[in-house]
Amino acid sequence: MQQFTDHEIRNWEKLQHDLDKTILQYLNDDTCTEIMCNDNGNLVIDRIRGGKKIEGYISPDQAQMILNTMAYSLRVNLNEENPIVSGELPVNGSRFEGNMPPIVLNPTFTIRKRAIAIYTLDQYVESGVITQAQRVKLRKIAEDRKNVVICGGTQSGKTTFGNAFLKEINIVDPKTRMLIIEDTRELQCDVEDLVTLRSTEHTTMQMLLKSALRQRPDRICVGEVRGGKEANLILEAWNTAHNGGILTVHSNSARSAVRRIEQLLMASSIEPIPSFIADAINIIVSIQKSTDGTRKVREILEVSFENGNYAFQEV
Repeated sequence: MQQFTDHEIRNWEKLQHDLDKTILQYLNDDTCTEIMCNDNGNLVIDRIRGGKKIEGYISPDQAQMILNTMAYSLRVNLNEENPIVSGELPVNGSRFEGNMPPIVLNPTFTIRKRAIAIYTLDQYVESGVITQAQRVKLRKIAEDRKNVVICGGTQSGKTTFGNAFLKEINIVDPKTRMLIIEDTRELQCDVEDLVTLRSTEHTTMQMLLKSALRQRPDRICVGEVRGGKEANLILEAWNTAHNGGILTVHSNSARSAVRRIEQLLMASSIEPIPSFIADAINIIVSIQKSTDGTRKVREILEVSFENGNYAFQEV
């Protein structure tokens, strides 16, 4: 069981007071995935089914109190020179991003809730997110220790699907040694031999990846890859016998996920080598969110390198 410091507990109690029942009701609502306060005070709520809807209002003063409490909890200065606060809610673990003037008219924030329940692949079949045939293939992918990239747009369900796939790994390979690296705690895994590393202001994802490689991992998983240096390191790790991991990346299709990784590498002045990338990435899973809020796995592609080009085959 995770232990919390007195500082975290006190700040969670203070934050609950600032949030009051207006927002706490959504934090306690399992159907709600994201809470957004706009600079006009409107509360926009995103739900698992049904999409986004304006469901409430809070004053600029209350929004500012919430930002101040979060800044104090994270031990960061929040003022006109530093108008952004970013981190996790104390104890609760949900992701928080807040802005204050002058970069916005009035204080704003977004809370992306941490997953409460972990869905299984069988439940994904029942809800229509994946087909039974895809479910069978995904188990085989977990058993064969394939490296998997999960791609999709914002709020498409990449992390939720990643948690479901990690649960499948625990079923087929419960003795594996798993290292999970993230900037916000979102991936959850039940394996007993588990180390989770989280980046901080002074400890980058790149530093954590280097440390992870010295800790005898069997599988390495990365929350979301945003930079070329960490992308390069995870590709190197996957190419050196650390098979069976996952990572998530923003892209609109399975094929564009490879281009996105190439772009990240080039942004860090790293020349992308297609054969190297294709050797590291075995499978790409593309998940999409429809306008009605439902999610669906659109593609599961196997990646290879043939005749000087990437080759994609539907699994």
